[in-house]
Amino acid sequence: MDYKKTTADLTTTTRDLRNLDGKTGNIYESIAVISKRANQISSEIKEELTNKLAEFATNVDNLEEIFENREQIEISKFYERLPKPSLIAIQEFFDNKIYSRNPNTEVQK
Repeated sequence: MDYKKTTADLTTTTRDLRNLDGKTGNIYESIAVISKRANQISSEIKEELTNKLAEFATNVDNLEEIFENREQIEISKFYERLPKPSLIAIQEFFDNKIYSRNPNTEVQK
């Protein structure tokens, strides 16, 4: 997913708990869905950042040869400015972009 175009808030905002149970019927189930999605988003962002920063990795362990790379700093700053994964997951939940199912509540045939 392209997290650069997300409409999630950059800071935390107070949410009304009564709005969380609308989709699943249970506040705790909704929070579990949001939490699992936030973990997925976090791992995707971490993997993407690691891949981008791997291009700048050096095999030399000499402290004298460490230098400042502007591109690497800009990439790091960009990822620091992104909304937190939990905020992105909450926004996706409220926008109905998360598909979830509970096998315990499905009808047995």
